[in-house]
Amino acid sequence: MGQHPLARLRRYDADAIARYYWFRPWLLVWRTLRIIFSFLSFVLGLQVDRWQHQAEQNKFKRANQLRRILISLGPTYIKVGQALSTRPDLIRKDFLEELTKLQDQLPPFPNAIAFAIIESQLDRSVEELYKEISASPVAAASLGQVYRARLHSGEEVAVKVQRPNLLPVLTLDLCLMRWAAGWLAPWLPLNLGHDLTLIVDEFGTKLFEEIDYLNEGRNAEKFATNFRNDPRVKVPSIYWRYCSHRVLTLEWIHGYKLTDTDRIKEAGLASDELIEIGVTSGLQQLLEHGFFHADPHPGNLFAMAPQCEVDGKAPLEPISAQMAYIDFGMMDQLDESTKETLVDAVVHLINKDYDDLARDFVKLGFLTPDVDIRPIVPALEAVFSNALGESVRDFNFRTTTDSFSELMYEYPFRVPAKFALIIRSLVTQEGLALTINPNFKILEVAYPYVAKRLLTGESPQLRRRLLEVLFKDGKFQWHRLENLIEIARTNGNFDFLPSAQLGLQFLLSDEGKFLRRQLLIALTEDDRIHTEEVQRIWNLVKDDLQPGKLFNAAIGALAELTPLVGTAILRG
Repeated sequence: MGQHPLARLRRYDADAIARYYWFRPWLLVWRTLRIIFSFLSFVLGLQVDRWQHQAEQNKFKRANQLRRILISLGPTYIKVGQALSTRPDLIRKDFLEELTKLQDQLPPFPNAIAFAIIESQLDRSVEELYKEISASPVAAASLGQVYRARLHSGEEVAVKVQRPNLLPVLTLDLCLMRWAAGWLAPWLPLNLGHDLTLIVDEFGTKLFEEIDYLNEGRNAEKFATNFRNDPRVKVPSIYWRYCSHRVLTLEWIHGYKLTDTDRIKEAGLASDELIEIGVTSGLQQLLEHGFFHADPHPGNLFAMAPQCEVDGKAPLEPISAQMAYIDFGMMDQLDESTKETLVDAVVHLINKDYDDLARDFVKLGFLTPDVDIRPIVPALEAVFSNALGESVRDFNFRTTTDSFSELMYEYPFRVPAKFALIIRSLVTQEGLALTINPNFKILEVAYPYVAKRLLTGESPQLRRRLLEVLFKDGKFQWHRLENLIEIARTNGNFDFLPSAQLGLQFLLSDEGKFLRRQLLIALTEDDRIHTEEVQRIWNLVKDDLQPGKLFNAAIGALAELTPLVGTAILRG
């Protein structure tokens, strides 16, 4: 089996790809003609619809036609369709809905070819590698297919095999896309905010990461490490002796697709707990770890009956369901600044601080720093006020993105490439949750998580954000503290005592000097002592703050502080 000259590329290299095809122009010409003829009927159909005034009547037909064209053009264009399905700033709403249906479902390639790839990559026969292997693939996608097998040592495994000749197809398409981006960009009415070739390069980089199965294995192990203390999240083990850049052998997951609600019910799995696992693990990926799964479609998430042991240890608390993540080819990393700004944005959204929310959009890259945000603030308020409704629990992420996509055509918004993946992840996870429970509201789980994170803020950044929540225009917001405690309690396992201990430590530290003064002002402002507000908060937390526990927490807080505590208090 001859190796393609570009097969040595492990990372996307636009210059190396361009050099290779510069000396093979006939490949570029032939592929270009194929692409042009594929899209010609689609473009002509759109024009005929306009002439006959049937554009509105045929819009869903044309959207379906576009999806079928992308599938016929192969893996690169299926991936393009998936990427575009997260770009409401680039794609019409009716096309957007059709592109979200792309789930990488393609006919499998022959077993003989798949087994030949396994043997050439692992340098042993299939019989030597596996005690048994399924006669046909159990799943097929645009980039590869999966077999169910058993090792000679007895472990049941999934064997993922990459499609043949994948690299030539991908590199040829990427070369053409980059060339087209260079001369098409000035003529396209797209609100990109940056060079179109950079988008192609970002896409190429992610695609190369996804087709490197050793990289996927490393991603899986990093993801597993992040969730090592959460028995509700399952990540399959990687069998490195049976892996290469084009073959991945991993633990077989015994579970049910999240869309298979009947089987989940038959298995007696707690559907509400599955939803909570999905939402909280998604928020942990974005706001704590910064390393997130960017492709959580129904084929990549499984409901599982809880195992008696996790990594050889019994879980501390009984669990009624587990969720397994698979397919770690498409992952991304957020830096600390972005994670902090995301927490800010959630807090500002909940508190309806739309001026601050607009500034968050600038920090996150949705708006350029030179944009005048004043006319944008009322538009944001209109979109998110309707989305939040009477209660934060009425929030629907998909509805919000639809409204937001319309806003993007009126104001200079853009979707940074990283956030295209985040939006895709959030919309998909909410859709899966609604499949399990149609009455599900994402903020019923999300906001208690954020509230708990703020109240147990272990870092100076989170403590600063808590202060931003509790103070507005220099005045202490008693109702916000009440709301935070109340909402955090809906999580079911929130203990206020550690928060009280952290709060006391902070209050008595040099860092808490400002807060000490502001609390004194808050207790006595408007020429009265605010006993009613204090009493309401006490009623919320008194069960947690029993005298014995409170004394121990105070001693623990004082033990953490320096001998200068007394001086700091006197200076306050």
